[in-house]
Amino acid sequence: MKVREGGCLCGSCRYQVTAPPLRVTTCHCRFCQRTTGSSYMVEPIFTHASFRMNKGVPKIWAHLSKGSGKHLWLHFCPECGGRLYLGFERFDQIVGVFAGSFDDPGWFDITPENSKHIFLGNAVRGSIIPPGIETYAEHITDRQGNLRPATVFDAAQQL
Repeated sequence: MKVREGGCLCGSCRYQVTAPPLRVTTCHCRFCQRTTGSSYMVEPIFTHASFRMNKGVPKIWAHLSKGSGKHLWLHFCPECGGRLYLGFERFDQIVGVFAGSFDDPGWFDITPENSKHIFLGNAVRGSIIPPGIETYAEHITDRQGNLRPATVFDAAQQL
């Protein structure tokens, strides 16, 4: 695979990935809405082995999730504040990259096979959810790590 790069707004922090995402999560939770300033966050997920910073040192802000009771760490540029990626106490083997921080944010596929929409219970009114993709009212798992049942719509849904 071609190495893909991204970074912050000012260019002080740069990263690269060397593998396609394991999956792509579209998250509608309030944290993701607030940190992106948008209705949801598109978050390709990578292993630590396939992600690395190649310029700059991000600042880190810790957030305690109300849903899981675990921390997540927001990595962002200390100069311009541009969001780069998330680390997770609950899922310590992966990082979730802010898709819009890639130089080419459309380089990876988002398909029914590799993606999910989560926290639809917090989705902004009018959000359109595509058909054929697993969706969840909350997170995919509960606090104990048990999988919740998915809902898959046959047609696009407007929430």
